[in-house]
Amino acid sequence: MKIAFLGPEASFTQLTATQLFPKDELIPKANILDCFLAVQNNEVDKAVVPLENSIEGTVSMTLDYLYQTSEIKIEAEAVMPIAHHLMIHPDQENNLAIEKIYSHPQALAQSFHFLNQKYPDVPKQDFASTAAAAKRVSENPDRKIAAVANKFAMNLYGLKVIDENIHDVEENHTRFIVISKTENSYQNEMESFGKKTALLITLPEDHAGGLHQVLSVFAWRNMNLSKIESRTLKTKLGNYFFFVTVVGDWDNVLYINSIDELRAIGADVKFLGNYKEFLLEG
Repeated sequence: MKIAFLGPEASFTQLTATQLFPKDELIPKANILDCFLAVQNNEVDKAVVPLENSIEGTVSMTLDYLYQTSEIKIEAEAVMPIAHHLMIHPDQENNLAIEKIYSHPQALAQSFHFLNQKYPDVPKQDFASTAAAAKRVSENPDRKIAAVANKFAMNLYGLKVIDENIHDVEENHTRFIVISKTENSYQNEMESFGKKTALLITLPEDHAGGLHQVLSVFAWRNMNLSKIESRTLKTKLGNYFFFVTVVGDWDNVLYINSIDELRAIGADVKFLGNYKEFLLEG
């Protein structure tokens, strides 16, 4: 199979894809939208994209494209521990006066306090990914620049670490999802630690108690919601859709009928799938 992932090589998404699909062809994509389009246009069978970080929260672009691409489903979810390190070109001295630090915005945010304390006057520049930042440093041996990235990127691009484990919170994890056009087709010998179901819900026309009506559908059925998050519809202020995840299997008839009840009260519902969760090695 062909599996797209948010690249370039040595990104945390590639580390995830490598563990989930060790025998398949992995194809890096420049951004999350390209991953979705590759699946939608049948260029690849599946794609791996980030959904949420324990420090910085949900990846809004992933939610937006789950909503906008009607054929896309979620096949699996994987959680990976995240470790960030500050690295430079090996030709530079460890005590160099760094002129700029590159990384993905999430990585910079997750290392904000460390970088602000030790390198307060050094500009931090957003980059497409942590791996792309590491590549930029490797291609510029004469510049006094650094990257926040993982050790896979360090090894791939021949850099050296000057500050290890600079993330501000030790329990730093990112949740990734496998997307495709097929429900429940992902198979893996790894042991899963649970199952969940994901739904996208657009509320009926705005009125008092509308959200309460929707939540009541889950409440009286004793459905355990592990996540509910609003996201703007980009039409006008006050218009949102909701990303909801329900813990457990979806074979209970009450669970299945919940979608019919939601639609009966005027809500629009997209069923994204019932899928397994996996814990990966960082």
